[in-house]
Amino acid sequence: MADSRCPVCAELCAELRLLPCLHSLCAPCLRRLGTLGEPGRGGAAALRVLCPVCDAEVAVPADGGQLAPGCDLCADGAAAGRCQTCGARLCLFCCQAHRRQKKTASHVIMELESTRDGSQAGKPFFCPSHPTEELRLFCEQCDQPVCRDCVVERHRQHPYDFTSNVAHRHGDCLRELLRSTRRHLGTIEDVLGQIDGMGSTIRVRAESVATEICQFARGYVKTIEEHRDRLLKQLEELKVQKENLLHLQKAQLQQLLQDMRTGVEFTERLLTSGSDLEILVTKGVVASRLAKLNSTAYSTHPSVDDGIWFSPQERAGQYHGYEVFGAILSKAIDPAKCTLHGEDLHSARQNELTGFTLLCNDTAGERMGRGGEAVRVTITHKDKKDCAVKPTVCDNGDGTYHVSYSPEEPGLYAVCVCVKGQHVQGSPFTLLVKNKFRKHQGVFHCCTFCSSGGQKAARCACGGTMPGGFQGCGHGHKGHPGCPHWSCCGQVTKSSECLGGPPGDSSQRSLLRTVAL
Repeated sequence: MADSRCPVCAELCAELRLLPCLHSLCAPCLRRLGTLGEPGRGGAAALRVLCPVCDAEVAVPADGGQLAPGCDLCADGAAAGRCQTCGARLCLFCCQAHRRQKKTASHVIMELESTRDGSQAGKPFFCPSHPTEELRLFCEQCDQPVCRDCVVERHRQHPYDFTSNVAHRHGDCLRELLRSTRRHLGTIEDVLGQIDGMGSTIRVRAESVATEICQFARGYVKTIEEHRDRLLKQLEELKVQKENLLHLQKAQLQQLLQDMRTGVEFTERLLTSGSDLEILVTKGVVASRLAKLNSTAYSTHPSVDDGIWFSPQERAGQYHGYEVFGAILSKAIDPAKCTLHGEDLHSARQNELTGFTLLCNDTAGERMGRGGEAVRVTITHKDKKDCAVKPTVCDNGDGTYHVSYSPEEPGLYAVCVCVKGQHVQGSPFTLLVKNKFRKHQGVFHCCTFCSSGGQKAARCACGGTMPGGFQGCGHGHKGHPGCPHWSCCGQVTKSSECLGGPPGDSSQRSLLRTVAL
């Protein structure tokens, strides 16, 4: 016989109750489940619990849900078989007792799983509200089996029919749902297979990427270590270079000091202990030696400074395909030796973009060759204190900085260029901003005679007169331009050709043009 065990406690012949998720639990295990909320959301007296088998949230009646088929004799265990003679459902223990009793020893007991339509065969179900009434009817409105008394009372005026008449229709609905569910089984199994395959692919891919990361890290660490060794070597060479220069300066100064002491001591002895004749005899040699010692040039400061820095943000290039950072810096910028360059350094035009270049040098006057300095530029109107130009400073990364600006007001400006808070060479300086070009619109006549038929009183569209033409127009007349806009209205010089036709052809006048004075 098949064992009916609770999936939670694994007890045999326990009182199983069917949950909406189609899993069965014994009554004690069901009572031990904690509710998820207050009763009433799932029905008039329903509790929400989590199925311990599938973790589904289900609603069960407060009395514990629908009983699975139980034993008709002891009512303590689930039915494991059915007596074909008396029609009773029996648990495993009662089945064994049913065979041992003399009156029922000849009865045939069949397992429920091997009995066709075992859920409907045998002793009928009785109404829980009317225990003496068999559930033979089905309420269509409430979708549940009922007895005769239920139809008269709570289900009055509800459409109903005999269970044997509606069972096939509801069975067809279940079979249709079953077919739909079976179609999903294959799809879900395929998806699960794809998920398993994707999981394997992800694991393989992750292992491959992990290998790449390790290889990259090993290469990067090796490159950084090599770069560290190079930096330390550069630092050592720079230290030795500075120390050698200091040693050389020290040796030279020590020798000069010794020579001066010798000269001082000799001269002092000569002046204090020497005779007049000795002083006069040695005067020339002593004076020459002292004069030479006094004229010897020497620095009053160490020949080198302690300017050694490490810049971790400095790009150091690529090694083995890896970009590395960090450089040893020994040059110190000297604002007094930084210079300004540009054609329009002291002049600009209103509303036109212009600029200049700052070249940064170190204390030795050599170009820095790197950027990153704190450059500050201010451009302020001398007459209008509230009028200032906001410049843009572009670090070229090679020790040069391009400063661009566009002044909106004409006049004189004071320009200050500072590096590390100190003015550079030539700063501050004066900037003259000129007015923008004045637009002039006029009708230019290539020459007076050609456009006006020889009238010397012809006027330009701006109001100026042009008495006469110009030489070289090809029409044989001579003259000189009298209009101040003669050369600007049409952008014509004295070497230009005449645009007109025969003298007096007024149709060949030039077009209206916009020019700049």
